[in-house]
Amino acid sequence: MSTALALIYLLSTVSFVVGLRLLGHPATANKGNRLAAGGMGLAILSTLFLHELEVPVKIYLLIGGAILLGGIVGALMAVNVKMTKMPELVSLFNGFGGASAALIGLVEFGKGAGDPQTAATITAGVVIGSLTFSGSLVAWGKLDGRVKSTVFIPQRNIINNLVLVGSIVLAVLLALGVVQDPVWIYVLVAAGLLYGILFVLPIGGADMPVVISLLNSMTGIAAAITGVLYSNKLMLIGGILVGSAGLILTFAMCRAMNRTLIAVVFGAFGEEAQAGGEARTVGGTVRKTTASDAAILLNYAKDVVIVPGYGLAVAQAQHVIHELEQLLTERGVVIRYAIHPVAGRMPGHMNVLLAESQVDYGLLVEMDDINPHFPQTDVVLVVGANDVVNPAAHNDPASPIYGMPILEVEHAKNIIVNKRSMNVGYAGIDNELFYNSKTAMLFGDAKAALTDLVAELKKL
Repeated sequence: MSTALALIYLLSTVSFVVGLRLLGHPATANKGNRLAAGGMGLAILSTLFLHELEVPVKIYLLIGGAILLGGIVGALMAVNVKMTKMPELVSLFNGFGGASAALIGLVEFGKGAGDPQTAATITAGVVIGSLTFSGSLVAWGKLDGRVKSTVFIPQRNIINNLVLVGSIVLAVLLALGVVQDPVWIYVLVAAGLLYGILFVLPIGGADMPVVISLLNSMTGIAAAITGVLYSNKLMLIGGILVGSAGLILTFAMCRAMNRTLIAVVFGAFGEEAQAGGEARTVGGTVRKTTASDAAILLNYAKDVVIVPGYGLAVAQAQHVIHELEQLLTERGVVIRYAIHPVAGRMPGHMNVLLAESQVDYGLLVEMDDINPHFPQTDVVLVVGANDVVNPAAHNDPASPIYGMPILEVEHAKNIIVNKRSMNVGYAGIDNELFYNSKTAMLFGDAKAALTDLVAELKKL
């Protein structure tokens, strides 16, 4: 490797690390994304033009055409995607990363014959890339409504583990050269694709944030393996950064969903807990409210916390809720947004959604920081959230969500909940909060209900 290329790789590596650091806060995330993307672009161009190999012109034309085509398609998809569809886009792009790793493994498989280390690297990349690709596509289908939220597979734990163990055994045999027929590498790809489908298919839509984080980390691992294969330190470091960041995020999502990583990998994931028998029946009186009454309550409050959920995203109501926030702020009301780690369909979904409507980043408060504040809150406005505010998480040991950290909005002085209906959330259970004597239900589409609420506030 030339000195110039090595220096550019070092510069690109620094841009990845600094960019990842900047992604840790909404105010600097955009800058971090651009910095890391710029470092990657620089690395790609330098690799193409500063390498020490003799490459025919037609190869350059093929590579340039592929980069141009991929860049145009990717840019068009990113520019036109709606904020509600961002999780689907992330899943799709993540799947493409896995597919790339698997295809590289297929191309390089013959070159690893006789070298167990190289063959092991190739087979690992093939397995991880294949299952990431198929799993990400299933996740995309679930998020997009093209695949049923939860698909029951009889004895799925046994089947999944058999396919996984079989894939690992075949990969080891290929790496050791015990199995040499090239057809077996395609069998390994098929096994990886099958496991990815079986792994994600039974998991419910509410658990998609954890699945997306895990699949994202696996794509990073696949990229790191490719870096080892080509002795490319930049690919290795980039893959390690993505893989480790994805795993850290996965553990954070697991804690937020009251899951364990072992349960994610080995089959108990997404199934209802049966800790103490049947969950208790929720009942009581539901108190309805109108936009006019809710506006009066908000108008005379001093401290208001807004809890956004997926219903806000579906209704595309982020701009209206920002207008509501501005109206109340002008009247001296202190406003905060309470953000649950798994609100929406991917980590950070609510942050991105609110950022689109120019909500001040300083108003977004994480769950652990906002929970102690609820007893002093005059009004909590819950918009489209359900399971993440359900008190059953700490009141009912038999509940499927028992032990899950939630936004403890039940401690607020007054609660307004906007929902389309009394339908249950993804956990499939009634929400105790809706029957709380302090709760008033504002039924209707989030955008329509908030628009009415804004109109009533302007009259006051």
